[in-house]
Amino acid sequence: MRLDKFICKSTDLSRTEARRTIQAGEVLVNGEAITDEATQVHENNCITLAGQRLIARPSRYLMMHKPPGTLCSNVDGAYPSLFHRLDIDRADDLHIVGRLDADTTGLVLLTDDGRWSFNIIRPQQQCEKVYRVGLRDPLAEEVAERFAQGLLLQGESAPTLPARLEPVAPREVLLTITEGRFHQVKRMFAAVGNRVVKLHREQIGGVRLDVPSGQWRHLSADEVFSF
Repeated sequence: MRLDKFICKSTDLSRTEARRTIQAGEVLVNGEAITDEATQVHENNCITLAGQRLIARPSRYLMMHKPPGTLCSNVDGAYPSLFHRLDIDRADDLHIVGRLDADTTGLVLLTDDGRWSFNIIRPQQQCEKVYRVGLRDPLAEEVAERFAQGLLLQGESAPTLPARLEPVAPREVLLTITEGRFHQVKRMFAAVGNRVVKLHREQIGGVRLDVPSGQWRHLSADEVFSF
């Protein structure tokens, strides 16, 4: 991880304070003063501050049931940040793994482990995400096959990866995708002449949403290591 992030995970310093400390030459990595806060460090490095070796706190892994009208952001914008729902110390150290639109609900993963989140979102992982989708119009018969073959979305040069579509009701489906393109689900249905009116993420990989709207919990060790 970045040196400034390591300092934050092993002390009570804020990110700004950590950067100032590093730039002042007060942090040693394997006995050498490092002044670049972006320097990548590893758990087996000996990192010291004021003569004391620093040990990073254990990483945290959470799920949250994102309610509508909230932002997947650490700060407020047109809507309030979902981080207001986190009654946890140093919540600002966490980041979101796979964001949802303000009007989309459902499963959001949060962590302060950058390697873990990268492993989930990197394309080679092809991590499955399951969405429950409400549609304006009944689903046309050929849409499932078109999704399975891949769709060329407007403004894209490559088609989507194969997606699995399971009808639940005439205007409701379960959609499983392995990508995370910009507004992908909404754009996929727009490409076949339909419109998404409700969108809810139920599952990421082997982790299924099981807490009420607006609530959160820590992931189990099995869930963390399932990715």
